[in-house]
Amino acid sequence: MNLGSLVSRSARFWGDRIALKDPRTTVTFRQLDERTDRLVNALSDLGVKQGERVAVFAWNRSEIAEVEVALLKGGFVRVPMNARLSAQEAVHVSNDSFAKVIIVDPEHEAAARQALSESEYVEHILVMGDDNSYEQALFNASADLKLPDMDPSDIAVHHYTSGSSGVLKAAVHSVGNRQTMLRKLIFRNKLTADNHEICVHVGPITHVSGMSLLPLMSLGHTSIILPRFDADNFLQTVQDEKATQTYLVPTMINRIVTAENRHNYDISTLKMIRYGAAPISPARLREAIEFFGPIMNQAYGGGEMCSSVTMLTETDHARAVGDKPALLQSCGRPLFDTEVKVVDEQGNELPVGEHGELVVRGQDIMQGYWNAPDLTEAVLIDGYYHTGDIAYADDEGYLFIVDRKKEMIVSGGFNIYPNEVENALYHHPAVFEACVVGVPDADMGEAIKAVVVLKDNQQATQEELVEQCGKELGKFKRPHSVDFVAELPKNNSGKIQRKAVRDPYWAGQDRQV
Repeated sequence: MNLGSLVSRSARFWGDRIALKDPRTTVTFRQLDERTDRLVNALSDLGVKQGERVAVFAWNRSEIAEVEVALLKGGFVRVPMNARLSAQEAVHVSNDSFAKVIIVDPEHEAAARQALSESEYVEHILVMGDDNSYEQALFNASADLKLPDMDPSDIAVHHYTSGSSGVLKAAVHSVGNRQTMLRKLIFRNKLTADNHEICVHVGPITHVSGMSLLPLMSLGHTSIILPRFDADNFLQTVQDEKATQTYLVPTMINRIVTAENRHNYDISTLKMIRYGAAPISPARLREAIEFFGPIMNQAYGGGEMCSSVTMLTETDHARAVGDKPALLQSCGRPLFDTEVKVVDEQGNELPVGEHGELVVRGQDIMQGYWNAPDLTEAVLIDGYYHTGDIAYADDEGYLFIVDRKKEMIVSGGFNIYPNEVENALYHHPAVFEACVVGVPDADMGEAIKAVVVLKDNQQATQEELVEQCGKELGKFKRPHSVDFVAELPKNNSGKIQRKAVRDPYWAGQDRQV
């Protein structure tokens, strides 16, 4: 099967319906089908063959969705680059992936030119925009296209991680992986051909926020693509477009529920808000449910897992604010046909309530890391992907992620999970963001340090925050000290970088634990 053919089918069924809309342009399904056929032929004219790599490096815009569809149609391998990567990181990804063509927006053209000059593989650059080479290539290319049949084992995507480990590495997704993702997201997002969904995409659509593009397009739904996130602009767009769905990360939710003008917009058309990509505190989640209503839907997954592997449904959220508040800290239960379990160091499944590593098996697990057999062998064991997340399951099968395996603090012989302390901090009304790390301590080995950003025009003292934690945590889990900062470092996906917070406290130390 060729997954790109699903868009051609939508063009037959709903040709005049809007498929894509951004602040610059509107594209119907009929136009999308023709433009993507032309792009396949344009790339072929540049010498790109089936199975070869094409990179895309741009801020959110409708052409990124066109590129995704075209590369599926042509059987090319897509290499999405996060728009926040540096020029040197773009060079690294180009070299590492063997990308033959880079498709960029004007803001990233200089970085692409650098990649062209420094890469032995990049041969061509196409620049998006009305008068640029991308549109010229489409204009000059034929609209006649015969789609190749694709095998489920064919490579479809090199999905580069956010690089939290310091090294950008690509999870290899096959056509079969992406087909599984398509089915699961249609199921999770409750997509049918009977309703017309309008989804606002505000996170980077090269990565997680764009995973829903193909499921939406395959059933004739409309995607509204915003270049960047701004709370007021997002709420205004939901109101103006009468949006029914969206995907948000916790940082965005945080900005929205604390926005001064948040109640000035009519967002009553929203039926589902999907969120994930990073932990969210129960306090923030409760605020979100109060503001948006009972429409929150959380998923847990990652680049190596291709799509969502667990889900906390809207019904689960309603139950959480009712008779089971502990569910506000859960990432849900296994989704669709995914196998998820919690194991010890030997790979044995652990009983209910015991902490261990979360491992996942299913048809959407990556094929491995590109050109990195040692890394692949370390995480793909006996058919399971080892996530590096510490979790436990309750007696109803709900999973609770405690923290990252490598981020656990050992203080005075006790294991402390930073996320647990951060959740307690978020219950203080003045706390906007918090990051908890272990810092050197001659007596305890590591002391618990909270690094906190306060809300605008709010105040709090160290003593108050430690007291707040004491209401929920044992004494050994309370912060020993609190530092107040203007902002916390984040990676290209908007996640707080715990390592960047922690490292300055360990500078000059002989040991790092």
